[in-house]
Amino acid sequence: MRNSSEILIVGGGLAGSCLALALARHGLGNCLIDARPQDMLSDRNFDGRSYALSLSSQRLLDAIGIWARVSDQVEPILGIKASDGRAGEGPSPWVLHFDHAEIEEGPMGYMIEDRYLRRAFATAIGEETGITHLTGRRVTGQSVADGGASILLEDGQELTGTLLVGCDGRQSHVAARAGIRRTGWGYDQTALVSAIAHEHPHQGIAHQFFMPSGPLAILPLPGNRSSIVWSETTERAAEIQALDDEGYLDALRPAFGDFLGQVSLTGHRFAYPLDLTLAQSIVAPRLALVGDAAHGVHPIAGQGLNIGLRDVGTLAEVLVSARRRGEDVASGSVLARYADWRKVDTATLACATDGFNRLFSNDNPAIRPLRDLGLGIVNSIPVLRRSLIREAAGLTGDLPRLMQGLPI
Repeated sequence: MRNSSEILIVGGGLAGSCLALALARHGLGNCLIDARPQDMLSDRNFDGRSYALSLSSQRLLDAIGIWARVSDQVEPILGIKASDGRAGEGPSPWVLHFDHAEIEEGPMGYMIEDRYLRRAFATAIGEETGITHLTGRRVTGQSVADGGASILLEDGQELTGTLLVGCDGRQSHVAARAGIRRTGWGYDQTALVSAIAHEHPHQGIAHQFFMPSGPLAILPLPGNRSSIVWSETTERAAEIQALDDEGYLDALRPAFGDFLGQVSLTGHRFAYPLDLTLAQSIVAPRLALVGDAAHGVHPIAGQGLNIGLRDVGTLAEVLVSARRRGEDVASGSVLARYADWRKVDTATLACATDGFNRLFSNDNPAIRPLRDLGLGIVNSIPVLRRSLIREAAGLTGDLPRLMQGLPI
């Protein structure tokens, strides 16, 4: 059986779902192929996973109709405090403090639970006539020709389109089948991800503690709850993940401290190996890569999803603009615009996250005083501090229109 759609999007995660909606709402019909079954797309149970959305990402979600569905379930990020430290000793007195009141646009970003965001996308996609959504379907093959692209599903069905977009994660099979190689390295670190309930209110402040084994991020959720992204060495992380919940908390408390009072786990616990992985090209003939399929970075700045949404906003604008000019949206010249637009931003963020992790994930006595002093100096210079606040909010660089709150 052979079916045709203009754009074939492989991977129904957040980046793929966002791209499907952005394209459909600007007249580009598409087929979204998701390996997950339908009953996994609207799980109502909190499993501990959450995301930090920059202000520019919030604008994109608003533009495609998602924000209105989740705005009453988010927690604004009103401040960020970053400091150096060792477990059991508390943070260094040199603290870098970002306050949202220093910029005019509002909160720097928002925290939202995975379940609410995925449910909103599943509902919106189900209501969108410009999207054919195939769930529980795996892609086993693909090919491109001058006239278009095609994919083969495991049940033998063939789908054809003008352009194939890979949104299928760091181990992208779409990229691999296209012969796109990856470059990168591991960090010998694992991120332990969970959510906690705590005694005292967080005041909307996100905390980033830089410790020798890796950073610990404490990110505010609605109510007296926070999301934890705790980077440890691979060996130590495996030991911690194997503990029961009370043992896990006992291991966490020396690093976490007591500034939020008593803590308890809520939801599940996850562990993810950390690495840097970059596709050597994010385009190929009649093919583009988006999100983690194009680049996977260290979570030290919480920018993984946000950089993927920048891909979405950029590719959507490039394709919609090309269609309005009567161009073939999958031509080499059109896809080159997408690749060129994303090149600097992706390289800058990859270098920044890699560099910060290497700088802070050590206990070198020669380096530590210098980096602590650096945090203090940056914090004491208002112009530099405000510039970094705008960077954290995703308001700098050559942003696509959707991330500026503007129509394409």
